[in-house]
Amino acid sequence: MTKPTVVLVHGAFADASSWNGVAERLQRDGYSVVAPANPLRGLAGDSAYIASFLKSIQGPIVLVGHSYGGAVISTAAAGNSQVKSLVFVNAFMPDKGEALGALGDRFPGSELAAALKPVPFRNVDGTNGTDLYLQAAKFHQAFAADLPAAMAAVMAAAQRPIVASAFMDKAAEAAWRTIPSWALVSTRDKAISPALERFEAQRAHAQTVEVDASHVALVSHPDAVTDLIRQAATGGGSSAQPALAGTGLSTLVLAGLGVFAGGTVLTGCGLIGAARKRREPRR
Repeated sequence: MTKPTVVLVHGAFADASSWNGVAERLQRDGYSVVAPANPLRGLAGDSAYIASFLKSIQGPIVLVGHSYGGAVISTAAAGNSQVKSLVFVNAFMPDKGEALGALGDRFPGSELAAALKPVPFRNVDGTNGTDLYLQAAKFHQAFAADLPAAMAAVMAAAQRPIVASAFMDKAAEAAWRTIPSWALVSTRDKAISPALERFEAQRAHAQTVEVDASHVALVSHPDAVTDLIRQAATGGGSSAQPALAGTGLSTLVLAGLGVFAGGTVLTGCGLIGAARKRREPRR
């Protein structure tokens, strides 16, 4: 039986090197592995880019997404018969028409908002935008608490930003509704609430495992992540579903974010208004 190609899609504040430990293990198992760069410029464009990349691959595909990359793969895989399974690692898994900001607002537990560092930029056409980084001093605690501080510091230095408007983009598709899915939940995730990860996994009927890890389980627990991908590649694993965590409204993942755009302070839904400012013409 021909082994599928495993495509690893990274999330925000990271790059493809975050998959190195997982890729090495899969390659030792004889899998063909590719980890394309996720543009992090918005859900529609990022998904279209990954969807185009998938067309360059022959044969079956196991498509894996970490964090924001989960939202990207769920849209990118729609309508692609080569994608045989989806794997979500500490990921957003929006339903069709659902925005990541609203999804993140459903459960408490994220500490990401206080760690964000907004950086305004100007596009070549003169319009404005805002990139989101994680503050170097808070990267370890909010993103990678189970890694050595020195390793987290290197990751913080090399992080790639995500455009703020990505959190108001609505998912055009939800491929997990038609493609068999697997999910990994980290019980000490402080970037995406573990309760949200459990909720998403249950509604997707994903085969789910939980690990005692931070948001970067792919780095701190590569064996567990690799095992889950192997299950997705072979159709194995348990069919047991996770218990649905308690619900309740929380502060938006990005609530309290301040951006340098005419002195505007973004809190809660204010993020949406600021994100729209990226299209304002030069004055």
